[in-house]
Amino acid sequence: MPSAVYNLAIPNMLNCPLRSGSSPTAALRISFLVLGLAVGVYAADWNGPEQELARKVASVTGPGAVALTVENRSSLGRRDSAIITNGLRAALGAAGLRLVKPEQAAATVAISLSENPSSYVWVAEIRQGTNEPAAVMVSVPRPEGSLASHDSVPLSLRKIPLWSQEERILDVAALEENPTPTQIAVLDAKSVTVYRLQGGKWQQQQALNVTHARPWPRDLRGRLVPAADHLLDVYLPGVFCRSGTGTALALTCRESDDPWPLVVGSLIGGGANFPSFGAVSGSPSTIIAIRGFFAPTRNFFTGALTPGVGKFTTLSKYYSAAFVPREKYVLWLFASVDGQLHMVDGIGDVPARLSWNSNLASVRTSCGAGWQVLATSSNEQGESVRAYEFPDRDPVAVSAPIDLGGEVTTLWTEAKGDSAIAVVRNRETGSYEAFRLAIACNQ
Repeated sequence: MPSAVYNLAIPNMLNCPLRSGSSPTAALRISFLVLGLAVGVYAADWNGPEQELARKVASVTGPGAVALTVENRSSLGRRDSAIITNGLRAALGAAGLRLVKPEQAAATVAISLSENPSSYVWVAEIRQGTNEPAAVMVSVPRPEGSLASHDSVPLSLRKIPLWSQEERILDVAALEENPTPTQIAVLDAKSVTVYRLQGGKWQQQQALNVTHARPWPRDLRGRLVPAADHLLDVYLPGVFCRSGTGTALALTCRESDDPWPLVVGSLIGGGANFPSFGAVSGSPSTIIAIRGFFAPTRNFFTGALTPGVGKFTTLSKYYSAAFVPREKYVLWLFASVDGQLHMVDGIGDVPARLSWNSNLASVRTSCGAGWQVLATSSNEQGESVRAYEFPDRDPVAVSAPIDLGGEVTTLWTEAKGDSAIAVVRNRETGSYEAFRLAIACNQ
């Protein structure tokens, strides 16, 4: 089983959000002026705040044995959190404190790594015997260019397991909602298998063979799209399959260079097996059903679009796309093979470098601005996913990141439009796991 996954082709990208003027055109002009400027990599130096917090803790406890816990409640990644934890332990030791188990400690120190829109805030709660708890803190300015959290729109991103198997999963589609999936279709390199939930377990109903004349690309991708007048359509590199309409399902496949849908049916006012959404205030009532051409022998889209985004019918090659409706236009986001996020509004194509990998998906919810973009990033365990909004051209994080436990091979918006399907190759087991990613409003 090949271990390569398509998102690994993009290296980690730098945080360099673009700022626009009062209009899309002005934003594009300003952005193009700064494209030639080099951006240095920000290397965080946590030594100063670590030493400061350690001195404040020691001034309360005095020298002696303490038990330490550190909890990361901020948007800092695992790597930075681990570095800070190790730094705090060393700084406390240098300040005369000896770190021991709780049963051996004269005091306990619980440090929380939190944040506000402008700074990271580290708070240490200190307990000594029967004394009243004491708290000390330090504030650490955010590095310029880092993504801010959107505290006014706190959202929760949930990961709901759907299916797992040894063979690579290309996509999973919910065929019935009640309100959770009760029937799903699973696409792999050989077949589309339909399962129904019975007695709390998935039971196979049918396995429909996928026929193809040419060998599949090594890093195979595919998509399942539920349809209004039949069960589903299947998109694979150089192949299109369509299910029948009868009770005994059949799958008819043919060689095809037909474009793949980049917008699911419910987001354009119908299609699929689920009801469409109403219009969101401030958003266009109609979203054009743009499609992209997939390279038949590779793992990316060629860049050709139909009907196009404004004047753009051809873009750089890309792995995935998402969009954010505006009052008078739609901002499209393309995770390109050149390692950049390309922002296209129909007038200009502006590249930006963000700390994202190559998987993007749009979701439409009742939370926040009404539209969120899910994007993946690398971490020590593989990849995580996080929800963002685009109040202008700078993405704003509106949820905490969720660890997916491996490399993401698929991220597609679901047919009903308010959630996405993520497929992950588990780092520990090597098997493939499909999850639904859904957003909950924290109100």
